[in-house]
Amino acid sequence: MDPLRLRPGARLMRTLALVTREGCCLCEGLEEKLHALGFPFERLDVDADPQLLSRFDLEVPVLITRTPAGDRVLPRVSPRLSAPQLAIWLQQQGLP
Repeated sequence: MDPLRLRPGARLMRTLALVTREGCCLCEGLEEKLHALGFPFERLDVDADPQLLSRFDLEVPVLITRTPAGDRVLPRVSPRLSAPQLAIWLQQQGLP
């Protein structure tokens, strides 16, 4: 079945990726909150991928939703959000 041709009411499978950097306190804080929420995500090291580095070098942490239709960079997350506030923010972004 073509993933883009879903039955009515079905949702595209969304996954979350966190573009991060080793030693970045903002990245580590967001990662800890996602873990605390039990929210599954893929960790992408910006310094290990030249394409990510050229696109997001000074912008980390960056959250990206991934679907069969393509990737979408989410708006920047405030580091001041608590874990419960982050959960609400993620829901507003269309994540479960």
